[in-house]
Formats: sequence, C-alpha cells, structure tokens
Amino acid sequence: MQDATMIFSFEDEEEKLIHDKLVMVFDALKEKGYNPVNQIVGYLLTEDPTYITTNRNARSVMLTMDRDDILQVLVRRFLS
Repeated sequence: MQDATMIFSFEDEEEKLIHDKLVMVFDALKEKGYNPVNQIVGYLLTEDPTYITTNRNARSVMLTMDRDDILQVLVRRFLS
C-alpha cells in the first residue's frame, strides 16, 4: 500500500483543458478546409471570432477561453 501524496496542479489541469479545446478547434477548422494555424493566429491577434468556424461549435468553444491563457500555454509548450 502506498501512502504517497498526489500533487494536484490547477495549472496543469487548465493547460490540458486549453490544449484539448485548441485541438478540437484546429480539427474543426481543418475539416472545413481552412488553414487552422492562420485562422487561430488571426483570432488571437484580433479577437475577431469570425476567424473561427461555427463547425462543431468551434467558435463557441474558442470564446470560452481567455486569449492571454491561450498564449501562455502556447509559449510554455513551445519553450519546454
């Protein structure tokens, strides 16, 4: 029997949630024939939701995330 303490990190959970949502948005954009990277970057730079398709509810999902949080996750993952 182990008595090890599990460490819970809200940051890790939040990062995973943002990652999962971005993957879903990416897939929805790709499915509709868009360049997902260009569309997501356009949204992040302008906060104009029309960059994100409504396919598979991707626009609504994108709007649930804060742009600053998205950028932090992207930079953290890119640099790690």
